[in-house]
Amino acid sequence: MRAGAFRLPLPAPEDVRRPMAKKPEPKNRVVADNRKARFNYEITDTVEAGIALTGTEVKSLRGGKATIGEAFAGPSGNDLLLFNAYIPEYLEANRFNHDTKRPRRLLLHRRQIDKFIGATQREGYTVVPLKIYFNERGRAKVELGLGRGKKLHDKRETAKERDWQRDKARLMRDKG
Repeated sequence: MRAGAFRLPLPAPEDVRRPMAKKPEPKNRVVADNRKARFNYEITDTVEAGIALTGTEVKSLRGGKATIGEAFAGPSGNDLLLFNAYIPEYLEANRFNHDTKRPRRLLLHRRQIDKFIGATQREGYTVVPLKIYFNERGRAKVELGLGRGKKLHDKRETAKERDWQRDKARLMRDKG
């Protein structure tokens, strides 16, 4: 090689190139989130519950199109069921697909079920799903909140407090 000359590295052949590493999935992958629940209800207690699903419901949930905005949990016999949760039909399934808004059984301990049923019947509370997610083991879970409905003036107060916190953060950021 003569002085002043340089050689560019040759590109690697296609078969030698390594694919990019897969990004790790988050531990709890949220599928559906009920953001209005904390605005419409004063949540006092939360609990994680399993949910009894069919195979096509699980596959459809993994697609991430479920909605729980109008869903609620209520007693049915000795069980707690999730009503009005919309899980769309799985597109790849055949005629054995599931009903999109069927009541789904929540898997809780007997003591937790009794606590929720007692609170809804005696004290005027409502059991509201806050989010549906897959845990580390790949199981579908529902975070339930026990809450009492807010009045209109409480909602206004919450909105006013949230606006003040946002303005305060903006002022602190601009000042500092």
